[in-house]
Amino acid sequence: MKTIFDNATREELISRINLLTKNHTAQWGKMSVYQMTKHCTIWNNWVLGKNQSVYTQGLLGWIFGKMALKGLVGNEKPMKRNMPAGSAFLIKEKNGDVELQKKIWIEQVTEYGHFSNPGFIHDFFGKMKVDEIGILAYKHFDHHLRQFNV
Repeated sequence: MKTIFDNATREELISRINLLTKNHTAQWGKMSVYQMTKHCTIWNNWVLGKNQSVYTQGLLGWIFGKMALKGLVGNEKPMKRNMPAGSAFLIKEKNGDVELQKKIWIEQVTEYGHFSNPGFIHDFFGKMKVDEIGILAYKHFDHHLRQFNV
């Protein structure tokens, strides 16, 4: 199973991120390439524990989160298309500096090589094991890169 904590997997993701241009269009969903790259950098800040993130699990997640997590990280299947993003990760502005977001995203992907955020709690899945975080992060980035055909 691919994980963001594997060096070769991080290198693969970085190569794919580098292929993105402002001219890429989504194969599904409503995001522009800028919105997607910005979404991923904000999501990374949350997972990596930057910006003094406050972690809480919602009620629906408390009820269904662990079961959904097992279904997501327990197999090689990619994430399904059109999965909802939490409101904190929605980007309203359609256009911006894609190259800057790519640079930030690549730096963040590199940071997963030294991941240390034991207090991370996913808002839906709840407290996660480190290996689950690694698989989820990979699948999340793969999902968005496939969304833009890279």
